[in-house]
Amino acid sequence: MTIRTTIIASTALLALTACGRNAETTQTNTATTAQAGDTGMATAAPTPVAASAAQSFANAAAASDAFEIATSQAALSKSTSASVKTYAQKMIDAHTASTAKLKTAAAEASPALTPDPTLNPEQQQKLDQLKALNGTAFDQAYIAEQAAGHQQTLDTLKAYAATGDTPALKTFATNLIPIVTAHLNMVKGLKA
Repeated sequence: MTIRTTIIASTALLALTACGRNAETTQTNTATTAQAGDTGMATAAPTPVAASAAQSFANAAAASDAFEIATSQAALSKSTSASVKTYAQKMIDAHTASTAKLKTAAAEASPALTPDPTLNPEQQQKLDQLKALNGTAFDQAYIAEQAAGHQQTLDTLKAYAATGDTPALKTFATNLIPIVTAHLNMVKGLKA
């Protein structure tokens, strides 16, 4: 299975899982309304709509930026390495700029999109684990997470640049590929 296929399958699975959670919540809310019996009739909630590929990509890119910024902010206070701190500040600056570019590209989409920067559960867990570390242990984990995160982001960007359905976001993805590649190369050169 190729990386591209894996990413597309993962994105589809996440979208379906999220859709399923919304459907369960809708069913629970409808059942609760029926039990409450305010009017004796339960009104059906609208059927949840799966996010478009463009919205899913925008959300993934926004969450990736948020993760890189949050982990890098932690690095500024927890790292004992000057080179790690320098890299972390570069990541904060670069991913803040990336977020601004993403918002611009999403606004140019038709219809306009609003990227959701909420970390996924895996990102939140990794951030929490990093925040619990200090010194060299933090540096090693931070470097590993930056390498893995940038590789995943690079794969996502390449996939969307090749097959995306929204021109403004495809351009955003294409333009970001060399930047993320540079970040990945930078982190591979870091030592804890």
